[in-house]
Amino acid sequence: MKEMETLYSSQFKTGAYPFYEDKRTSQPVFPMSADNGYTSWLVTKYDDVKELLKSSSFMKDQSRLYATRDKPSPEEGLNIFENMMLDADPPDHTRLRKLVQPYFNPKTIKLLEPRIHEITDELLAEMKSKTAPVDLIDDFAFPLPIIVISEMLGVPVEDREKFRKWSNTIVAASDNMAGDFVEDVEAFTLYLTDLFEKRRAHPREDLISYLLQTEDEGDQLSKNELYSMVVLLIIAGHETTVNLIGNTMYALFEHPDQLEQLKEDLSLVPQTLEEGLRFYSPVDFSTARWAAEDMDFHGETIRKGDFIMASISSANRDEAKFTSADCFDITRQKNTHVAFGFGIHFCLGAPLARMEGKAAVEKLLHTFPDIHLDPEREHPEWRPVFLLRGLQSLPVQLSCKE
Repeated sequence: MKEMETLYSSQFKTGAYPFYEDKRTSQPVFPMSADNGYTSWLVTKYDDVKELLKSSSFMKDQSRLYATRDKPSPEEGLNIFENMMLDADPPDHTRLRKLVQPYFNPKTIKLLEPRIHEITDELLAEMKSKTAPVDLIDDFAFPLPIIVISEMLGVPVEDREKFRKWSNTIVAASDNMAGDFVEDVEAFTLYLTDLFEKRRAHPREDLISYLLQTEDEGDQLSKNELYSMVVLLIIAGHETTVNLIGNTMYALFEHPDQLEQLKEDLSLVPQTLEEGLRFYSPVDFSTARWAAEDMDFHGETIRKGDFIMASISSANRDEAKFTSADCFDITRQKNTHVAFGFGIHFCLGAPLARMEGKAAVEKLLHTFPDIHLDPEREHPEWRPVFLLRGLQSLPVQLSCKE
């Protein structure tokens, strides 16, 4: 089986870490597959990953290669992805990021803290009334960040299940575009078109109204950029945080000694979250890059136009960088993981994700100090999504603190 086929398989998640360890030793930059004279590469070591993520020799905008490769015919309904900030290089990336950066800087995010705590308390109160077991993903880890980003953008919170379905379809398209992909993308596009018309007619103090005003000015944001930006913010605004909360709690359940230590000292929550980000990275792989020129990259000959990708999860388990890399340690010091990326594409929402994660874990353990995995349910399974690492569900039993 080709390496690429192995990585894209739904069974890969379970055995991923031994696979990464082997590759870091045997061939840190290795060819996953070759097609039409171009090779797809995966980078697995920490230092190499950081170099890849910050290097201008690898570009995000594939259209810059069209002079040397045949441009694929665009599929109907894919316009909402054509100008995504995540796939842009400077100067476009710089311009797009600058537009939304004020909404995601630490000072602005700090203003959201009271509301984040309020939403967290409301979700925990709802959990108390539910019949055990409770799914920690559906009932807590998912609704918290989707409510927050919905309120920031100005989209109706009651539509969050629609966003979840559309988001799942879109991120699953990293594997293939079968199933409901085209139908869901069209539905998402129509939804946003209707929402934009409403916000143009009746602007509010929200991010979408601000972006619409920017688009109307004509010199900063095109129509396609507007759609792509909102889609990216909705998806990226909750996917990483859902996985951060779910994966960290799962790691704590797997390491009961660490969980007990944390419950005895909740001041360790920030360190715990950083270790959760490292140990079960919410994003398994960086998004795609392409070599801008022929080059030698750590002993491998990379050709212009080759596809190259960083394994974030592998870098965060690199034994050359982290002592006892395969051990979950909530007291780990100098945890310089790359779970949020590195360089100019460092995750815009990292401060928000950390704040939401801190509120979630602190309040969850305070409210339910005896929370534990439901022993009657099957072992939690990872979602079969290539780019991300997150649980499909996390059934737990609760014990309410009066």
